[in-house]
Amino acid sequence: MAKITNEAHAAGGPPPAYLPGESLAEQAYRTLEHLIVTLVLEPDMVVNERTLIEMTGMGRTPVREAIQRLAWEGLMEVRPRSGIAITPLHPEDFVKVLDTREGVEQVLSRDAARLAGPRDHERFQAAADAMRKAAADDDVGGFLEADKALDRVLGQAAGNPFAARLAAPLQTHSRRFWFRLRGQDGIMTSARAHIALIGAVLARDPEKAVAAAADLIGHLRTLAP
Repeated sequence: MAKITNEAHAAGGPPPAYLPGESLAEQAYRTLEHLIVTLVLEPDMVVNERTLIEMTGMGRTPVREAIQRLAWEGLMEVRPRSGIAITPLHPEDFVKVLDTREGVEQVLSRDAARLAGPRDHERFQAAADAMRKAAADDDVGGFLEADKALDRVLGQAAGNPFAARLAAPLQTHSRRFWFRLRGQDGIMTSARAHIALIGAVLARDPEKAVAAAADLIGHLRTLAP
């Protein structure tokens, strides 16, 4: 089994802040998702359940539920009697992820621009502010958390749970590839693309939101090898 060094754990940044009312299983899921996205749990690494329990600081039941969910999303593979393998990163898969994500992202963006309410607008604005701060501070962990928050409010504001459930794992895979492939100005450039999408939603302009979503995916495509 692979060992996780303290240095690798620190390189992933702090774990995501938990949300009020979150279950332990959801907390375990978000913690492990963060460790996979930031490559603390490296591609092709094989770990055991005890290691993941220690890394999350949570009990066996919520961690097992999180493992099942991450396996369903294609981020882990449970190998009986062998351990838990972290899904490899194949550069050609990034394009496949983006090809699949592009259409559903436009649906969510269009509907969020039409349907988002005042509380949603506050959360969109908070995500934009957090992205600006992360870009200014060169804070990769802060940007990833803001991106996750944006994806969450986009899915909720659009009022389409089917599209949101389809998009969520694709967005996570995108973050993981982005973390590996981002360039020197990766945070600043990505922040601009995301903030443009937020601006279109706040302006209640569905056509502009669809175009901004397409531009965001187009930006991510430039990172693909």
